[in-house]
Amino acid sequence: MKIALLAGTAGALATGANAYTISAQDAYPDVTTDVGHLRRALPNAPDGYTPVHVQCPSNRPSVRSASSLSANETAWLEVRRNNTIDPMRTFLNRLNITGFDAGGYIDQVSNNASALPNIGIAVSGGGWRALMNGAGALKAFDNRTDNNTGSGHLGGLLQSATYLAGLSGGSWLVGSLMMNNWTTVEALQADDTGSVWEFGNSILEGPDTGGVQIFDTAEYYAHLLSDIDGKEDAGFDLSLTDIWGRALSFQLINATDGGPDFTWSSIAQSQGFQNGDYPFPIIVADGRAPGELAIPTNTTVFEFNAFEMGTWDATIYGFVPTQYLGTNFTAGEVPDSDRCVVGFDNAGFIMGTSSTLFNQFILQLNSTDISSTLKDLIGDVLDKLGRDNDDIADYTPNPFFQYRPETDPGYNSTRLTLVDGGEDLENIPLHPLIQPIRNVDVIFAVDSSADTDYNWPNATALVASYERSLSLKSNNTLFPSVPDQNTIVNLGLNTRPTFFGCNSSNFTEGAHIPPLVVYIPNSPYSAFSNESTFTLSTNDSYRDAIILNGLNVASMGNGTVDDSWPTCVGCAILSRSLERTGTDIPEVCTSCFNRFCWNGTVDSSTPQSYEPTPIIQSADTKSGATTIVVGRWAALAAAAVAVASIL
Repeated sequence: MKIALLAGTAGALATGANAYTISAQDAYPDVTTDVGHLRRALPNAPDGYTPVHVQCPSNRPSVRSASSLSANETAWLEVRRNNTIDPMRTFLNRLNITGFDAGGYIDQVSNNASALPNIGIAVSGGGWRALMNGAGALKAFDNRTDNNTGSGHLGGLLQSATYLAGLSGGSWLVGSLMMNNWTTVEALQADDTGSVWEFGNSILEGPDTGGVQIFDTAEYYAHLLSDIDGKEDAGFDLSLTDIWGRALSFQLINATDGGPDFTWSSIAQSQGFQNGDYPFPIIVADGRAPGELAIPTNTTVFEFNAFEMGTWDATIYGFVPTQYLGTNFTAGEVPDSDRCVVGFDNAGFIMGTSSTLFNQFILQLNSTDISSTLKDLIGDVLDKLGRDNDDIADYTPNPFFQYRPETDPGYNSTRLTLVDGGEDLENIPLHPLIQPIRNVDVIFAVDSSADTDYNWPNATALVASYERSLSLKSNNTLFPSVPDQNTIVNLGLNTRPTFFGCNSSNFTEGAHIPPLVVYIPNSPYSAFSNESTFTLSTNDSYRDAIILNGLNVASMGNGTVDDSWPTCVGCAILSRSLERTGTDIPEVCTSCFNRFCWNGTVDSSTPQSYEPTPIIQSADTKSGATTIVVGRWAALAAAAVAVASIL
């Protein structure tokens, strides 16, 4: 039995002022369906990278209060949640939860969305390292991966998930999958000529060898310059993120000229999304108040999803339709005399917004002898913004201008400036997934952060999310208790998956129960995957080695490192659902929680330098051969390569 659909079909997900429908003519009334290939789901911007003013729809867009989910997301969820039932049943049946009929349980709760397990996946920032390690995790979770549905494998978890969030390097992964029609990681890294993920050339050089786009560097920069010039000529402010986002697109989107007409909101127009064939994609960025240089831990956290952009935080507590970013909203409404803007939400620009830390690489162009015209443009952009604003993404006009004067310190600013989603230390995009109204039960948190001397995580991102939940209590969000970073390292919780929030009785009776967090830190299983965040190029052998390592980290070597792990993944998924339905916890799950849950032990003494050794074996990053190397020197070598690429 399936969850009943309550609000129409995916063809017209909702109605009302902020509703999204798939009709190109309705979405862009001034543009014929022949312009920009609007009859296709992707791409759909009417004038490439340049935003365009069009007639607003009859139900003019407005700012929506964050007091509820959007009608669009609510309707979409009914489609997606139904589609997770069959793969979840198949997946859980395969995980050997002894003494428990997992498939029968899913059938029992399949007509009750409040009982059905609700899964989220969050992929951290960390540059290309985060993209590749996160890709390995998703490859482990994907039942489309070759030979990934046998004993010990986790293929099917991705098909069972409702939400997929990415931040900075993790946003590149989510965006690349979405902009390439929800393809597989295997397809993006295909070893035949023309694979999309060709990282052998620095993003500063452009894709002049291999890959799906072949340009020399001069031609590459000519494309970047032409695109952003068009946006400026149309009257929109530029930031370095415009250049960075366009450059990212050439490496992440399989489209001519880097897909300048791919928009983030067009995800909602794609047939696969409307059919609920894959999780709800979210990208995270941080707000930066006017004149602010350091990003505080209580900064406003923004999300971009297929329908909306905005924040659950009390400062603004509102959302606007993603497709109408660039429109002049004032006090929550579009003035009657104004037209709407479409095409501002370029997919590369949004991925770049979540990763503005990397704007610093654009500045390195000033030390090269290429494209003096582009250098001049960079200088002009910096002069207009001020040299202290090189790390922002400019969302002028501010869609939340004069919307919440009582709580928003930037309410009277016509500019909204956003920065890298990890600048508040919350480098795993957990914030959108802990919102009570989304009712997520379990989050698989893939952490590729570079917290230690040698670019390994120590759960700083988890600690930051926990501490923020204590100080802000924004929108009634709660977060499981997490120990300090020293404890994480001293107890070895950064070397293997760990569950946080296992015992829901620790939360106040009657309060919203936060998700159980399955923390999956990057560690060396089959490769030294601690590539520097600031490395801009990676050969295919090392790329594949890091992806394979990420797969091994997430699956614990497909259960070969710990044969209880697949079963315990199933227990984590079922945990909150079993509690809600009053179902006895299987004995094997109790054993899993004893094994993988943080038990409250604290050891805050200063840990020794963290220099892990491979759990399985290490792949040679040059030849692809198998070898064992010393972790410290491998990390130092990677760092040296990174520095050399920047200087």
